[in-house]
Amino acid sequence: MDTPDTPHTVNETTPLVPAKASKKPKTPLPKFQIGILMFLHVADPIASMSIFPYINQLISELGITGGDDAAVGYYAGIIESLFFFAQALTVLRWSRWSDNIGRKPVLAIGLLGSCVSMLCFGLSKTFWSLVISRCVCGVLNGNIGVLKTAMGELTDSTNMAQGFALIQVFWRIGCIVGPLMGGALAEPQDHWPRLFAGSFWGTYPYFLPCAVAAFVLLLAFFMLFFLEETLSTKRRSKSTSASLGFSSDAEIDREVLAQKSVANMPLRSLLTPTVVIPIANYSMLSFLDIALRALLPLFFSTPTHLGGLGLTPASIGLWLALYGIVDVAIQVLLFPIVVDWLGPKRLFTVAVSCFAPFMLLFPIMSWLVNIRGTVDYTITFALLCQLILIGIWDMAFGTIFVFITSSAPAKNLLGAINGLGQTTSSMARAFGPALATSLFAFSKEYNVLGGNAAYVVLIVLGGVLSWLGLQLPEYGDE
Repeated sequence: MDTPDTPHTVNETTPLVPAKASKKPKTPLPKFQIGILMFLHVADPIASMSIFPYINQLISELGITGGDDAAVGYYAGIIESLFFFAQALTVLRWSRWSDNIGRKPVLAIGLLGSCVSMLCFGLSKTFWSLVISRCVCGVLNGNIGVLKTAMGELTDSTNMAQGFALIQVFWRIGCIVGPLMGGALAEPQDHWPRLFAGSFWGTYPYFLPCAVAAFVLLLAFFMLFFLEETLSTKRRSKSTSASLGFSSDAEIDREVLAQKSVANMPLRSLLTPTVVIPIANYSMLSFLDIALRALLPLFFSTPTHLGGLGLTPASIGLWLALYGIVDVAIQVLLFPIVVDWLGPKRLFTVAVSCFAPFMLLFPIMSWLVNIRGTVDYTITFALLCQLILIGIWDMAFGTIFVFITSSAPAKNLLGAINGLGQTTSSMARAFGPALATSLFAFSKEYNVLGGNAAYVVLIVLGGVLSWLGLQLPEYGDE
């Protein structure tokens, strides 16, 4: 790791962030190593989200629904939920393995697994082959937790918040690029008939975006060769031994054996309030975030007489892209300044407090459309307010990753801690969209609370998250 040596002896059982960290000069981020991690982090959403523009059409063309177009979204939801369920079942195991065998081997398996899965998805001609390919991707890919662990090992208490903010930025970039790529490359025989004139492209019209996504993952796999192993017990050089405070290879061998016993400790022994509180915050944050993002396009597309905006698909795509662009800009330009000014805990509480006003803008826009009869400048202003609120809301992710990483009692328990956090987050993301959209449909169909019951329920849950945020420790705020 190319960060300067610390002036005191550090070993694997040193907590990552002290209970009260004093102000000290920031350690420069190791740019090359962080850059590789960020490419790996952007490759994952590019691949996984590239299917969104065409998944509904693919399901319809395969005849899965028997001609019932209303059931298309149901099957698409099953495919995505199964991915998160499969990931939730295995991500903790991958993270714990990374505590023993190293971060790079687990990342390599995840990238290759996702690569093969994307190719299989592009060649799928039945619903079950689509399901299997997505489940394989979820089972083999534990990278998201391991990448956060590696980030925690490449940073220290002075630059950790900036490092984790980059994760959120590059994830959002992947979320923008992936759908744009998937939509542009789907059905290439219709767009570029001279280049893709063969019968193969007519049989597999969605293979090209899957193949390009697989190529991005393969490129990320080869970039792994330039990534230094961040698990210190797997680095045997003299400089590493010295930086860890060991005087000989025999001494580091004894420490490795001792730390392996720590890494293999029962999972229940990690379930202390110090660990559970940040993970509970992350889980609720993930649930509300995925619910929010599921409601946005649904609200945009719902007819105005049912309380939506009735926007066209093209307008919805433009607004969602604008949300992503503004979000990334806020994370890049404002997060480093605000986190230094407020501290991680205060910033987290401010960020999650934006959820309630964001939700309140939905019924306000419904009321405005109802009285004005059209989407005018007042609706545009409300949408712009939501743009700002969602950018502030997303700052919560950059801070909660700091708390989860800092909760590890020892450095080589980072994998287990991040794996536990990612497991609960994956489960939340599996249930969030279905619950949010079902609440929306139920409240509109039965006019519960004027059709606004879904927003009320989610605002209450947002209040629960605000209360959980107050339980976070104080370190890092001074």
